[in-house]
Order: sequence, then structure tokens, then C-alpha cells
Amino acid sequence: MHIVLILVGIVVTVLVCSTLADRLRLPAPMVLLAIGIIGSFLPFVPSIELTPELVLVALLPPLLYSSALQTSILDIRANLSAVLQLSVALVVVTTLAVGAVLHWLAPDIPWAVAIALGAVVAPPDAVSASAVARRIGLPHRIVTVLEGESLLNDATALVALRTAVAAIAGTVALGSVGLDFVIAAGGGVLIGLLVAAVVVMVRRHVKDPMIDTGISFVIPFGAYILAEEVHASGVIAVVVAGLLIGHKAPIVQTAASRITERVTWRSIAYLLEHAVFLLIGLQVAGILRNLDPSLSAGYVLGVCAAVLATVIGVRIVWMVLMHLGRRILRPGSPAEPVSYALVTGWAGMRGVVTIAAVFVIPSDVPHHDLLVLVALAVVLGTLYLQGLSLPWLTRLLRVEPADPADDALARATLLHQAHLAGIDTLDECEESDPHAIQGMLRERLEQRTAATWEQLSTTEGQETPSAAYTRYRRRMIDAERARVLEVRSEGVAPSHVVTEVLGTLDLEESMLDTSGETRGVLVARGAGEGGYCADLEEYPAVETDPNPACERCEAEGTTPVALRQCLVCGEIGCCDSSPRRHATDHFHRTGHAVMQSAEPGETWRWCYLHTVTG
Repeated sequence: MHIVLILVGIVVTVLVCSTLADRLRLPAPMVLLAIGIIGSFLPFVPSIELTPELVLVALLPPLLYSSALQTSILDIRANLSAVLQLSVALVVVTTLAVGAVLHWLAPDIPWAVAIALGAVVAPPDAVSASAVARRIGLPHRIVTVLEGESLLNDATALVALRTAVAAIAGTVALGSVGLDFVIAAGGGVLIGLLVAAVVVMVRRHVKDPMIDTGISFVIPFGAYILAEEVHASGVIAVVVAGLLIGHKAPIVQTAASRITERVTWRSIAYLLEHAVFLLIGLQVAGILRNLDPSLSAGYVLGVCAAVLATVIGVRIVWMVLMHLGRRILRPGSPAEPVSYALVTGWAGMRGVVTIAAVFVIPSDVPHHDLLVLVALAVVLGTLYLQGLSLPWLTRLLRVEPADPADDALARATLLHQAHLAGIDTLDECEESDPHAIQGMLRERLEQRTAATWEQLSTTEGQETPSAAYTRYRRRMIDAERARVLEVRSEGVAPSHVVTEVLGTLDLEESMLDTSGETRGVLVARGAGEGGYCADLEEYPAVETDPNPACERCEAEGTTPVALRQCLVCGEIGCCDSSPRRHATDHFHRTGHAVMQSAEPGETWRWCYLHTVTG
């Protein structure tokens, strides 16, 4: 009962503090960390020790697996060089640099122990990086590199730590360090591939969403334990398995299984990610109480500050050197601004793995209590110093966040191409259609595609057809749900039937278009590259009429939704969300393929012939 009360208390604290932080517009992880620190000094708050077994076996596998499921393996492959340089090379360099600084400041700490602490504080935390990156909206390239790095760097650090601890015990030679790392990493990859292959094979035969989601609970722990049993890297095994399983999910899972698993793991990750920061804060009082009283406060603070400065400084210098190296080795290729390197370098927050891993160092080594305090100082220093100042730094360096208009344009283009593929398949159907089903399908496809294009319209005060449809349908669903609940209270319908009908309404409501909400944050800055074709190359963007109007809509008395201008002849027509679809009609009549948005502030173009944007 005591353990249950503690778990309930943690969940309630996480939910309350997260809700309060959102309303106060504060980072929830930082609030939870502060609450944990305060709670660690209160006598009525139970002491919770973050043991290596609790973190490395119980918390880390599901957190890494959840992140890996949502990470694109294609994005990792596209940025593989940068990810490996950070997750492997930088971790090793940081480990050695911290070890050298610590041994210099405290010569009585052996080299092996100093290197072990370097491995403890070297890897940035996956949870911290993702939480901050999502909150401030960093560019996609930076987020991809940070998430890829945080998925793999724990493995490098933990293998280095295991080797250093073995050196402390005198059971490993210096020459075997590299071989031990290769075996651990390679074994982790093989175990991850094996687990992914088995899961993919099993899932091809599983259609029940509940069973499928239950299988996903076993995967991270199974991959981790299996790898550790054969002395391979459990972290790498979990990450590899998660990346591959997530990549194969659209092929081997049913739609219902994917929806159930996605919602379930998002809930689990949300609770675990936030609980981790609370648990870190709860360690503070215990660590301070165990500090050797013979060490002066000035000396302790000096060591903590020196290690923290080394951790931060090495990462920033490394990122700048990487940036300069790319410019020198690839002088003709387009280079990212140095601000990207600086922001990536500053986004190196440490977290729960550092707190847990420091207790892997044997307790009988010299100044063990000081080592634990240094690890805590690095975690708190990077989380508060870097985490809180990162939004300010991005604004100072003018690093623009990911533009939602670019995402909306890419989404509309992709769905339009999917629309064409679906229509082509429908055209190939040769059987009779006595119920006019094909017409209904075409209409639904057109409504869905039109809704995505409407998200690009930034005209204020104008409600799109899809937004109006959503507003009306939600009111209808509310009324339908209320009537079903009345029937339920009357007891005239079987409970399982009521549950099924309510589920159907919930599913339909969740699928309603949210373009009205999305358009509220879209400010088109010009579309990114959505594709290439000769027509787009021939007709670049031009200045459009500041007061555009569809003359055919005015003549016919219809209301246009969003206007498009033909770049061949200059005629302006309304988009496919309008009743008459004059822009598309103009293409069919004239063959003029390239249209440009005529809405204020929008410069994106569309080629009807090749269905790409530019």
C-alpha cells in the first residue's frame, strides 16, 4: 500500500504541476524539478532513491522506445554523420576532457574513477532535449539531430562507464577498451534487429488492437534485458528495435492498432518524462546530506563549476569546429548558419541517466560523495542554465522556428498526390455501381483534400467551408451524444451497444478537420521546396494583385474561398474549396499548369500537371 500511495502521489503531482505550468506559460520540467528539490527537504515527503536498476531497467527502456517509435529512421539516415559525431565522438571527447579536469583538480581521484565520472556526465538527456525542443519550436534539422543524438549517446556513455568501472576493479586492460565498445555496440544492433524482425513477423498475424498494444509493452524491456544478458548494449537494442518497428508500423499493423498504440505510448511517455524531473529533484537533499563534511564549500563549488563549465564548453567548441569543418571540406555546398551550431551546442541538457549512472561507480572509491554531487550539479546546471536560456538564445541569434505554413503546404501536397492515387484506383474499378458509391467516395476525397489546402489561407476573418463543416458537425455530434446518454440513463438499450455508439461518435469527432485551429497560427513566410518540375522552374513567383478578385465568382454570384493567380496569363480564380473551383477549371480549359497563391503574404506555387509545390 505504501508503494501504491507513492506512485499515486507522483502521478497526481505531475498532472497538477504540468497543468499549472501550462497556464503560467512555464516549462513543466523545470517546475517539476523545483517542486522535487523543495520536496526533498520536507520531512513528510518519502525518500525515493533513484537506483541504477530503477532508471536503467525500469525507466530508460520505455522512454527510449517511445522516442524511437516517433523518430523517423529516414531523418536519422539523412543526418547520420552529425548524429554519430555527437552521440559517439563528442561523448568520448567529453568523457576524456571531464576526466582530465577532475583528476587535475583532485589528484587523489584515480584516472579510472575520473574517466568514469566523465562518462556519467557526458551524454545529454533524451527527455530534456525533446521537452525543450518541442516547447520552443526549433528548426526541424536541429530537432532531428538532437533527438537522434539523445537516442544513441546513452549507449556510448554507458559502455564507456562499464569499461571504466571494470578498470577500477582491475578486470580490463586499456587495449581492450575499443574492442569492448565494438562488441557491446554491435551486439546491441544485432539484438535490436532480431527483436524487430520477430515483432514484425508476429504483428502480421495480430489484428486485435489490445493484443497488439500489449505486445508493445514487452518490446523495450525484452530487447534491453536480452541484450544485457549477452553483455551487449541494451540501450542500442531498444533504440534499433524502436526505430525499425516504428518504420514498419504502417505496413504490418492495422489502423486501429496504430491509433491505440500511438495514444497509449504518448500517455506513458508524458507521465514518465515529467515524473523523471520530479524524481531528479527529490534526490537533492539526500545527496547533500551524504557529502563529506571535511571538504570546504569553496572547493566543492569550484570542482562542480569546473566540471559544469567543461561539459558545456566542450560541446560548444565541438559544434563550432564541426561547422567550420563542413565549410572547409565542402566549400561549394550550402551551409547552415553558425547560429544552428551554437543553438545545438547550447541544447545539451543532462538528466536522469546521469543521476542514475553515477551510482554505478563503486562507493568505496575516493570522494564518492563528491562525484555524486558533481553529477547532480551538472544536471541542475544544464537544465536551468541552458534549458531556461535556450529560448532567449534562439531569439538573440534569430534562429527561426519551424514554419507551420511549410508543414501545411507539404501536407496538402502529399494528400493531393494520395488523392490522385485513390482516384486512379477508383477509375480502374470495372464493376457496376448501382448505389452511386463511387460518387460519394470522390466527394469525400475532394472534401478532405480541399480542407488541407484551406489551411494555407491566412486571410483573417474568413471561415473556410471545412471550418464551417467542422463547427456544424461538432454541434450535431454533441446533440447526438446527449441523446445517446439520455437513452443510456433510461436503460432501454444494451450497455455494450451504447458503448459502441459512443465510440463511433468519438472516432468521428476525432477525425473532424482542425484547419480552423491550425490556420490561427499559420503565418505564411513563403513556401519551402515541395518538389521540382520544369513548369515551376519556368514560372517563378511574382508580385500578385494586392486586392485580388475572382471575376467569374463575382459574375456568377458565388463566394470565393482562396484565390490563385495563373502565372502564364495572370487570370485569378478561386480554389477547389469554392463552389465553382475556377482555378482548376482554368487549368482544364487552357492547360496553364502553374498557379500561385494570390492571398496576402503567400508566395507558394502549384503545378497542376506534376502535382508539386514550389
